[in-house]
Amino acid sequence: MQEDYLFDGLRVIEAATWIAAPVSGTMLADFGADVIKIESPGEGDAYRNFALNPATPKADGGVNYTWALDARNKRSMTLNLKSEEGMAIMRRLVAGCDVYITNHPLAMRRECGLTYEDLAPLNPRMIYASFTAYGEDGPEKDREGFDLVAYWARSGLMDLVRSPGSEPAQSLPGMGDHPSAVAVYANIVTALLRRERTGKGGLVHTSLLANGLWSISCIGQAVFGGSKLEGYRSPERAHFNRALYESSDGRWMQFTMLRTAEQFDQFLVALDAAELLSDPRFATVESRFENALDLTAHLRGVLGQRTAAEWMRRFAEFDVPAALVGRAVDLPDDPQVVANDMAVVPVEDVGMERVIRDPLNVEGVPRVGVRKAPDHGEHTAEVLAELGLSEAEIGDLQNRGIV
Repeated sequence: MQEDYLFDGLRVIEAATWIAAPVSGTMLADFGADVIKIESPGEGDAYRNFALNPATPKADGGVNYTWALDARNKRSMTLNLKSEEGMAIMRRLVAGCDVYITNHPLAMRRECGLTYEDLAPLNPRMIYASFTAYGEDGPEKDREGFDLVAYWARSGLMDLVRSPGSEPAQSLPGMGDHPSAVAVYANIVTALLRRERTGKGGLVHTSLLANGLWSISCIGQAVFGGSKLEGYRSPERAHFNRALYESSDGRWMQFTMLRTAEQFDQFLVALDAAELLSDPRFATVESRFENALDLTAHLRGVLGQRTAAEWMRRFAEFDVPAALVGRAVDLPDDPQVVANDMAVVPVEDVGMERVIRDPLNVEGVPRVGVRKAPDHGEHTAEVLAELGLSEAEIGDLQNRGIV
């Protein structure tokens, strides 16, 4: 029996590449939307090749794991948007869609006639979801950018997420894109609710920079409040519960949740270092902050004498809220990941036993499940037939490179 999904009947045109904008389409598809991914007839979305790049980790059997992860549950259609016939087909698709997702550069949209102002008259109920690197307006609105640059570096995250005296750190691939995709999705769903109440579509948008700013906001808001962040990254701020500590077997631990005097006392007892309680340098919160470098150095010497497993057992015994820094290689067997279905068994063979899913959880709303990501242009003829084109007409378009 065919299950009913929340977004059954919702038609989405995805004119987007790489991760952030397309993954919002993936999230809609997970709940039943018909997402048609528009790709160029030549290479298609360059993200198809990301996991096959020599610089990326390799999955068993050479599986294209990022494509399987982020392009699941969609249909792929090739379309030459530089041709008038291709644009005519696009306009027909837009006229019948509910949502149009794009991260094409703004200059390209203006040149091709794919801006919101161009397309809205074709379909006043359409939700036009625009994603850019730096925002819809301003001197850099036409700049292209990836999350490493616009989300991570430009927002200030790269500068602040580092230890005192160290170089700025690079982000992981997609680290800003995937959270930004949730923002695009939230925009779309909010606009769909408005449309349900008013009958009107509209433009929604967000950017990598806006999402980076949102991610940095707990510190960034201080700057908007007048702070210059003087001394924020100074060695003196490296209080013991913000530092990381290495065990004898190379695992790292942190104690950020040590918030009370009682917890700190228990921590020292667990370390067999209760004598520090009588040391005037560490007797109060204020004195510990003033002597943070000495305290951190001492604790690192103690914690480096045992394995992480030994320490974590010890901390559990004394009810110390210690945290072991996780490793990516351990995630498939992480009991919390398993218990909460954060990675699920695909309903079609995608070459992997489990696939990470998005963080949305709406009880009682079923998901489609992870199905195979589409081959390049796999559904072109199918979509064109739905528009009423004959086999002969479709073949002619294919022969002339229009699709």
